[in-house]
Amino acid sequence: MAEFTLPKNSKINGKGRVHRAPEGAKRTRTFKVYRYDPDSGENPRYDRYEVDLDSCGPMVLDALIKIKSEQDSTLTFRRSCREGICGSCAMNLDGKNGLACTTAIEDIKGGEIRITPLPHMDVIKDLVPDFTHFYAQYASIQPWLQTVTPAPAGKERLQSPEDRAKLDGLYECILCACCSTSCPSYWWNADKFLGPAILLQAYRWLADSRDEKTGERLDDLEDPFRLYRCHTIMNCANVCPKGLNPAKAIAETKKMLAERAV
Repeated sequence: MAEFTLPKNSKINGKGRVHRAPEGAKRTRTFKVYRYDPDSGENPRYDRYEVDLDSCGPMVLDALIKIKSEQDSTLTFRRSCREGICGSCAMNLDGKNGLACTTAIEDIKGGEIRITPLPHMDVIKDLVPDFTHFYAQYASIQPWLQTVTPAPAGKERLQSPEDRAKLDGLYECILCACCSTSCPSYWWNADKFLGPAILLQAYRWLADSRDEKTGERLDDLEDPFRLYRCHTIMNCANVCPKGLNPAKAIAETKKMLAERAV
């Protein structure tokens, strides 16, 4: 087996590896990136990468792709659309959850930029969190149209423009988990509390005039933990890359339950 050697312009210090920008680079920015490989048996560390901004795209994802392509091919992260649609590149960027593809490097002020995985999730490797539990919670709310009456012959189930407008601010959710992983209640109660993202998705179907399982959906949510761990501190709305307000959706769900109890 060939002996491992560090990439050119790289060195190891006591806190992790340092990867230097090419000689002659005039405008650089240092990215302090969380590194962890459970299979290696080593503790997590931070590696630092100096990136030449004059040969890099404007977004944080551009810098990560450049790092992986030119400095360290072992760096692992998720990405896909690069347009803020898929939610794959959700991570914590200098202390705030967001999408790497829609976060401009210049918008992160200060010196080095610290990049870590989404908080309070198991890490598969480096910047890749384990979404298994998150997706299981999403499946638990049965996120599809449920009806009892037969479908209209030869046409779709229609709704008025007014009813359709009630879904605005709900259907745009891309399940990036930025909101849920910024929520302290979800950090401490993720085994029972559904979290902002899933509860917003649940309300999306409660608000849909075509869905005929409202009662069953509310029964499923009426629980001390699944819904009511939300304390409306608004972290979820502050970090949502799509500008949505999960806290409002949760409040509307609580209102529906209260009105039903009267």
